[in-house]
Amino acid sequence: MTEAIQTAGLDVKGLNHQLERVSNHLNSVILGKPDVIQKVLVALLSKGHLLIEDVPGVGKTTLARSLAGVLDCQFQRVSFTSDLMPSDILGVTIFNRNDNTFYFQEGPIFTNILLADELNRTTPKTQSAFLEAMEAGQVTVEKKTHSLPEPFLVMATQNPLEFSGTFPLPVSQLDRFLMRISIGYPSPEDEEKILVQYRANRYADGQAKSVSLTEIRQCQAAVPMIRMDDSLVVYITRLALKTREHREIQLGVSPRATLGLQRASQAQALLAGRDYVAPDDIQEMVASVWAHRIIMTNQAGVGTQAYDQSVDVIDQIVAETPVPV
Repeated sequence: MTEAIQTAGLDVKGLNHQLERVSNHLNSVILGKPDVIQKVLVALLSKGHLLIEDVPGVGKTTLARSLAGVLDCQFQRVSFTSDLMPSDILGVTIFNRNDNTFYFQEGPIFTNILLADELNRTTPKTQSAFLEAMEAGQVTVEKKTHSLPEPFLVMATQNPLEFSGTFPLPVSQLDRFLMRISIGYPSPEDEEKILVQYRANRYADGQAKSVSLTEIRQCQAAVPMIRMDDSLVVYITRLALKTREHREIQLGVSPRATLGLQRASQAQALLAGRDYVAPDDIQEMVASVWAHRIIMTNQAGVGTQAYDQSVDVIDQIVAETPVPV
């Protein structure tokens, strides 16, 4: 992260220092994955949600727990199965016989960071319970709306290798995720460090609660204030149009996707210690924000194969589109 400047009403340097403390702690827990940590923080700052598609055992749960620990916020983990009902996630209204009144018992979704473990193993009915929560930060139960805590971040996981007994996430569900990422295997050198670091304990001890929720909310509020030149707005629009006209793409990105890329680019600029968006910010975020949203005309394979194919086409579109000066 580079040194920042202080602009009118926006202390970029101070905010960047807070985020750097979070980043340093997460990088000390998840070794050798600074790009993954960066995108997790971009999702948090953008008030977006993450879909982590990866094999078991690479640190998905540890990453979510560590993020909640360093922010000193509420954390819930739900392991999804085919018999899970929407009420198991959202909560239920219960009748109290003592005073003849009804009260709402909140479900695990009422938290700051929710790890939705193997989301694609539950039925579409239960998957749809997340749509309102992820889009509007609220849930409606029996015609009553309940606001979720802020910040609210869903980190959903799915295994790209197992498809038996799963229910593929529909396009409308995928479009609610700001980014799709994977952690991947560590390098041999980093894996040796992991073995040494966790030889005595499974998880790192003494997680430093270095940033409060109030400070994170301040960082989130600063993201829309990061300047974006009109030429970059045109640049994003042209990229989106090419996904809708590309001969190999059946379904291009939606306006929600362009808004997501704009916000992710602003968050990336803040993480880099700048009060303005550069073309590099857009190019760095575009594949993670858009690749899981498009459908190829002749899509080869499913899961990771399909995603990689989408990434290749997006990279091609970015390479062919002139960059604003």
